[in-house]
Amino acid sequence: MIAIIDYDAGNLCSVVNAFEHLGVKTVVTRDKDEILSAKKVILPGVGAFGDAMENLNRFGLTDVVKETAFGGKPFLGICLGMQLLFEGSEETPGVKGLSILKGKILRIPASTGLKIPHMGWNSLETCGKATLFEGTGSDPFVYFVHSYYLKAEDEGDVAACTEYGVKIHASVEHGNIFGCQFHPEKSGKTGLKILENFAAL
Repeated sequence: MIAIIDYDAGNLCSVVNAFEHLGVKTVVTRDKDEILSAKKVILPGVGAFGDAMENLNRFGLTDVVKETAFGGKPFLGICLGMQLLFEGSEETPGVKGLSILKGKILRIPASTGLKIPHMGWNSLETCGKATLFEGTGSDPFVYFVHSYYLKAEDEGDVAACTEYGVKIHASVEHGNIFGCQFHPEKSGKTGLKILENFAAL
């Protein structure tokens, strides 16, 4: 069973539907015991960094997320859910992230011909450990919706990158902890393979 954490930050249904398509059972929950007893955990999310951290704190989920991530079971952050794993974001200066991994979330710099938010398909360059990308082929295409991007402190945590006016750390892998800036649940066959790989861990 995969627990999908509900903290009023959106994109839950599309994640659930993707796993249903794969025949994988999930539960959408904010119950501590249900999260801690799950074999794997996902922190999805769309929206603003500060609002999301406020919701995690309001629902008493901050410590649960940390306990789960540090507990060794497979943990996946998606989009905003990945950004929250880091120390903070330029979107809401002064608001601390979960600090499970080291790095900062920065605004995509304005550049001629590039629209912000970045919405659309980009190819990835995998690097180092890229467990979730096994079987996705070379330069897999995935779907992004974001205005802020990760700059990880440790390059060894980076599993995939993309370019959109700046080098974006699009996926991370640190032991049992995984993160995708893009939306695997909206990335067609490639995204389904990524989620299948996570479910198989």
